[in-house]
Amino acid sequence: MTTQSQRNGTVHQLPSDLRTALLADAAALRIWDGLTPLARNEWICWVTFVKKIETRHEHVERVIAELKEGKRRPCCWIGCIHRTDKKLSPSIKGILARRKKSSK
Repeated sequence: MTTQSQRNGTVHQLPSDLRTALLADAAALRIWDGLTPLARNEWICWVTFVKKIETRHEHVERVIAELKEGKRRPCCWIGCIHRTDKKLSPSIKGILARRKKSSK
């Protein structure tokens, strides 16, 4: 494994399941190494934010496929809410509030 392939996001660490999938696919790993830390962070958050293990497995598989399709960030993702270097936008706050209400 190269030093570059160990790159994390700005907030999130690269989880072992995603690391394993990237190491198994040289093309995806090369693309991953070329992403910015913010882009890697979005993918990592998108993978780890889900609740069900089945969904997480699907997300890991999609990261590999979508990187190779040329996508630099997850599609239709609200973005990482864990970053402390920026404020949440009003639209993201609204989405999170609706999610909180529906989970009660």
